[in-house]
Amino acid sequence: MNASADAEFTEFMHGRWAQLVRLGYGLTGDQQLAEDLAQTALAKAYASWPRVRRTGNPDAYVRRIMLNANHSRFRKRRVAERLTDTLPDGPRVGLTGADLRGADPIGRQDDRAVLVAALLTLPYGQRAAVVLRYWMDMTETEAAAALGCSVGNVKSQASRALAKLRLSEGLAEGMSHEQR
Repeated sequence: MNASADAEFTEFMHGRWAQLVRLGYGLTGDQQLAEDLAQTALAKAYASWPRVRRTGNPDAYVRRIMLNANHSRFRKRRVAERLTDTLPDGPRVGLTGADLRGADPIGRQDDRAVLVAALLTLPYGQRAAVVLRYWMDMTETEAAAALGCSVGNVKSQASRALAKLRLSEGLAEGMSHEQR
């Protein structure tokens, strides 16, 4: 790649990192996996940057790479969970500096953890539709393009997911009293 394309990609990467990690976190519920997905997507985008640039919408292209990488993560292998008798020192749930420093004066971290746990109970397609539509604030058309499906499919997946989330006991119990 030439120097100008390299500089363009570097600017793209720095401008999109937080958004990609946020998408990855919504899909996986884990900060480290989210960062791994973002890094994988950007590495693949870098390898084919001239082609990505020609699409006219590199953001959509990289989001699609992330969705595919997350989906293939399930096909490769599942890592067994290790159960312990004690809880870890503190949650590493948030994507903002305040969350990572432990400052959470109004309890949003707990609400976010409950929400992510509920999202992780959804099937992949429903979770991806909800994360893209409501977490990433995409239109139905943008979400359909990112998922490689029809707008109707996004609507039905999101509708089914929201219906399941409304019935989730964890969300009903985990929400702050002010939000009910």
